This record gives sequence, C-alpha cells and structure tokens, in this order.
Amino acid sequence: MLKTWLTRALVLGWIPTLLVAGGIRWLDEPAASAQERTPIKVSRIYTGEDGQTHVEELDVPLTSSRGATELSDPVPVTSVQFRRTSPEYFIDWHTAPRRQYVITLAGESEVEFGDGTKVRLYPGHILLAEDTTGQGHISRAIGDEDRISIFLPLAEQ
Repeated sequence: MLKTWLTRALVLGWIPTLLVAGGIRWLDEPAASAQERTPIKVSRIYTGEDGQTHVEELDVPLTSSRGATELSDPVPVTSVQFRRTSPEYFIDWHTAPRRQYVITLAGESEVEFGDGTKVRLYPGHILLAEDTTGQGHISRAIGDEDRISIFLPLAEQ
C-alpha cells in the first residue's frame, strides 16, 4: 500500500511540472490554421495625367497553390541586364528608357518623385518602371556599398 501511495504521489507530482514545461498546450484553444502567405509586392511607377511620376503598390496575382509553390502568369520580357552601381550613383530627373522590371539583389538606392515621395529599393524589392514620359524621377544610391540589380525590359504587348 505504501508503494502504491508513493507511486501515485510521484506521478501526481510530475503533472504540475509537465503543465508548466509544456505550456499547458492541451488546455489552450486549438492551434490556429496555417498562416496566410506574404504577398509578392511590386512598386509600380507611372506617369499620371498631370505629367508627374506616381507610385502604387501592387500585389502579384498568384495561381492556386500546388504544394509549396505558387506561380504568377508568365510576363514576356525581351532580355536581362545585370547592373552594378557605386555609392556615388545619382541620376537627376529622368524617365525610364522603357517599361521594365528592376529587381534589387544587393545594396540600396531610392527613387524620388516630384512631390517629394521616396521609394527605397532594397534587396528583394521589385520595381516596375513605366514612367517613360513626363517629369520622371530622381535615382540615387543609399549607403556605402555597391547596388546589384537586374533589369528585365518588358516585351511590347
């Protein structure tokens, strides 16, 4: 009988320890369902009716998930160009030479618009430059390291 009582006391003594160590998970609400995935964002710069360059943030539409992969519709491009700009990089008011995606891989820069708005281009940032007319924008380096980027000119549609 003493042995049974000691065994029960020992087992019951572990229950509070397990509750604390385990975070009382089984007493909480059920775990939330899968977290919503982060959308792919693109900063689109374009010329407005006022002749000024403006910016809007777009989400890239993705197809329904196939396992761990989601895809956008294909975007026809004409070429790929790799670019390295130094920390001295500065281009005063200019327009985009063509409609193109600009994807920053390393380093940072920024694009400034006529109203003083600035968009920071950091690693992973996707810019869609469509301001081929009007006042345009200013481009400048930020920081003290080179910026590496990829330019993808869009095929005319």
